[in-house]
Amino acid sequence: MPPVIEPITADNLPGFAAFLHENLNPAFRADQWEAFFRGQWTPEPPNHGFLLRDGDRIVGGIGALYADRVIRGQPERFCNITSWCVLDAYRKQSMKLAMAVVAQPGFHFTDFSPTQVVAGTLRFLKFKPLDDRQAVVFNVPGFSGGKILDREDELKAQFGPENLAVYRDHAGFPWLKHLALGNADAWCHVIYKRTRFKGLPAAKILHLSDPGVFERNLGKLRSYFLRHGLATTHVECRRLNGQPWPSKLRSGFIPKLYLSSTLADTDIDYLYSESVALDL
Repeated sequence: MPPVIEPITADNLPGFAAFLHENLNPAFRADQWEAFFRGQWTPEPPNHGFLLRDGDRIVGGIGALYADRVIRGQPERFCNITSWCVLDAYRKQSMKLAMAVVAQPGFHFTDFSPTQVVAGTLRFLKFKPLDDRQAVVFNVPGFSGGKILDREDELKAQFGPENLAVYRDHAGFPWLKHLALGNADAWCHVIYKRTRFKGLPAAKILHLSDPGVFERNLGKLRSYFLRHGLATTHVECRRLNGQPWPSKLRSGFIPKLYLSSTLADTDIDYLYSESVALDL
């Protein structure tokens, strides 16, 4: 009997979590994998992805994180594909797993950490690449009239409803750092994490709510990061209006991918996805 594909539900999620622990990343315990998938941002997700079962044995699967968002004033539903793992003997079934995910109507789909093989499969299914260029900004001292707020009470007091909701939804991840950049007239919510580049501490920007405010106050941010021991700031060019100074460009990464008939590259960000929910 051929292997069968079934939705990942609350009942079989522990089995899929154990499969990922054994076959994808043993550094994550099974209970950590399970907690990761249970932490959805929509009240009633349709599933946690799809798994491949051969008899009583799980032999593969694709995880999914769901979120209800508002993009350009319109409600949108997202499905972030993650943790795609299929045993070698069953690799021919990988395409069927992917098709089971994207056959769900009403969602925009993303995959922010595909392997080269996975990327090829998703491109076959009409996924489009995001611009992979990154600006590596050197954190030399700079000046601007703006301010930087980084205390929880300050952020809650200054953020408007949209930024405040994003902050509350992501404040529980200890590897994420939040700040407000700008002034009382316009704040940019910045989410970053500490990383390393060429052996030196660096800031990786995962979210910026207002590119214009970000760029106008980048000098202030460079100085802030420098005081906190971060040598460079890494930000994707597609989130900016131009190449910041002083910086150099990096490219050639395996591109992150999305599938949508209505949203553009610039509408896609890493909120409510594995990029923030896992310390990758």
